[in-house]
Amino acid sequence: MRSKIKIVVSLSLMIVLLASCYTTRNLPEGEVLYTGIKNLTIDDTENTKASETAKEEIEAALAYAPNNAFLGSSSVRTPFPVGLWVYNAFVNRKGAVNKWIFETMGAEPVLISAVNPEIRVRVAKNLLNEHGFFNGTASYEIIPDKKDSLKAKINYNIVMNEAYTYDSIRHIRFRHRADTIMQMYKHRQIIKPGDNFNVMSLEEERQRISTLLRNEGYYYFRPEHIVYQADTTISPGKVSLRVMRNQSMPRNALRPWKIGKVSVSLYGYENEKPTDSLLYKDLMIYYEGKLRIRPTVLYRQLKFKSGNYYSERRQERTQESFSKLGIFRYTDMQYMPRDTSRRCDTLDLHISTIYDYPLDGELEFNFKAKSNDHMGPGTVFSLTKRNLFGGGESLTGSVNGSYEWQTGRRIDDAGGVINSYEFGASLALTFPRVVFPGLLYKGLDNYSSTTFRLNGNQLNRAHFFKMLSLGGSLTYEYRPTRKSQHIITPFRLSYNKLTDPTPAYDTLSAANPALRQSLQDQFIPAIYYSYTYDSPVRKWRDRIWWEFSVTEAGNLISGIYALNGKSFNKRDKTILGNPYAQFVKLTNELRYNRWIDRNQSVVGRIMVGAIYSYGNARISPYNEQFFVGGSNSLRAFTIRSIGPGRFVPDKNNRYAYIDQTGDFKIEANLEYRFRLLGDLQGALFLDAGNVWLLRQDENRPGGYLSDGNLLKDLALGTGAGVRYDMDFLVVRFDVGVGLHLPYDTGKKGYYNIPKFKDGLGFHLAIGYPF
Repeated sequence: MRSKIKIVVSLSLMIVLLASCYTTRNLPEGEVLYTGIKNLTIDDTENTKASETAKEEIEAALAYAPNNAFLGSSSVRTPFPVGLWVYNAFVNRKGAVNKWIFETMGAEPVLISAVNPEIRVRVAKNLLNEHGFFNGTASYEIIPDKKDSLKAKINYNIVMNEAYTYDSIRHIRFRHRADTIMQMYKHRQIIKPGDNFNVMSLEEERQRISTLLRNEGYYYFRPEHIVYQADTTISPGKVSLRVMRNQSMPRNALRPWKIGKVSVSLYGYENEKPTDSLLYKDLMIYYEGKLRIRPTVLYRQLKFKSGNYYSERRQERTQESFSKLGIFRYTDMQYMPRDTSRRCDTLDLHISTIYDYPLDGELEFNFKAKSNDHMGPGTVFSLTKRNLFGGGESLTGSVNGSYEWQTGRRIDDAGGVINSYEFGASLALTFPRVVFPGLLYKGLDNYSSTTFRLNGNQLNRAHFFKMLSLGGSLTYEYRPTRKSQHIITPFRLSYNKLTDPTPAYDTLSAANPALRQSLQDQFIPAIYYSYTYDSPVRKWRDRIWWEFSVTEAGNLISGIYALNGKSFNKRDKTILGNPYAQFVKLTNELRYNRWIDRNQSVVGRIMVGAIYSYGNARISPYNEQFFVGGSNSLRAFTIRSIGPGRFVPDKNNRYAYIDQTGDFKIEANLEYRFRLLGDLQGALFLDAGNVWLLRQDENRPGGYLSDGNLLKDLALGTGAGVRYDMDFLVVRFDVGVGLHLPYDTGKKGYYNIPKFKDGLGFHLAIGYPF
């Protein structure tokens, strides 16, 4: 009976919808349904970055999505306007169910009158003027649908013509000290003779002058105190510009101000007002209950003292320092003149803060699907105690666990799939400064952090082995500028112990001695350093990202052995009866993003890495070795399916991928990115790379690095992909096509993929590959 009722309701709904397929049947009288932009023509003879920016803003101003727009497009629609069908079917119906269907699934018709193209072309004309295209024009035309006069599209036509440029720029009517400051930093001027006239550039220049003067003590100076006079009559197509101070600006903005008394109010967790006070040096501290932070810590966050000139830069650095402590919800800085006299030039500073809650917990669930046919859920729970010792320190404890099962592949004679699990815990103590300031330059305290970490992990690979990993480290992070960062780990010790090996693992490791040695019980005492440079992200600016890192392991301990009379390169040295790794590892990665215009860019990446083991161990730990392939590497190939060198994996061995790691890596990627439609982007890419061995291995013939075969050994793949950019998240789907394998496949020529389908790689991922 219930099934019959469902069928009747479904059929009734379909009949109503089909009867309402005319999407214009309930339009208000005199109105026309907007079905998108038919053509948007922008005639640009300059094709410069300035004109590209203008075109982007004009397109955004004219854009308006019709009903059933495809991914927010203004011109492309999906073929089934379900929302309009539901609207027409239920707009005049009564009843709770009909109302629910109407409000949930209906879409109100988008009308030409709501789009208002006349207003939009006025906005486009104003944008042309703001970018200096004073002779530009903007027009529109409504194109009725030939089959239905109640539907229409819109044509927009923009002619930019030549932009006006600055002929001369003069600064007048500034007082002597302010004028001197501006002349000292004239080389940083944003607008220059020859540049296109641009309202945004004028605003940026006002902001630059204001910031410049505020950094030199002019606390009350604001961008609106700068005015411009532009004359376009002197030379055709030219603008003579005068930069002046506003005559109505207040007197207190004409002079620099000094900092007087400084005080801090510490409000409680629930915004409780201070009830007590304490004077520390020249800093007055007001606090509620008990003082939860050491006075010296507060004093160290101040970037200016009494008697200094006010500086906006120092104010921002002070706010950043208070925020970096991680114990305050917000920081507010207020300045008050010392008195009301006309000659007063001193500001008293009062800082107000509210304590953040001392405990913070986080629970994370995830589900992973890996390229080796493993998938499964995982979870991480962490708890952080803020301000542990009254100096902004934080103690974070976390536990994690995951479970994986293997799909599609079974172990011979095992009678089941490979089910694996992993669980662990870590404890991290972070100081928002250098803990041992005597060892480093004192100025590093303001931009650094120190982290002590302990961790343990138990891994179970069903049918193979269990591995217990324990470790600890000390890490310093230092950021001298917004562009660069140093990470130094002077101490990192980890210990891996293999337990419960199975006969299946014994068989596998017997055939792979290098694998057995890389997974042996061992200590890894390491020192690590990395430097990262990341240029600021600005529109239409090229971006460079570079990271260099070096890791060394075991050399310090081997040096101690050498001082005690044992050879530095002697093997079989131990720590607590277990061998330890001894290697040097270098990585160098460079990324370059070149914008062609607002819709296109070319991104290149090259990565070179090497690891060399010697002395106590000739094989590097497995997790330190290099590999290629996968969604962020060579996308025509799966992870660990290429290399080392010309090594050919055994097709009959389902675990051959375990061997495909190396000591030396070269990888290069080139990607052309372009906008397809709205937030939907496309990409064409070319990937090349491989890994090699730095020592001969008879079990992996062809894997040794040879100068003569370096280029021949590079695997090559191309492909295409689409990306949907939601600002906070990028969903990516790439299809890679293999072009060349580094080993003999039996097929002649550079394109040596045996079958086209064998060279296809499909990757669904989050985020850009690089």
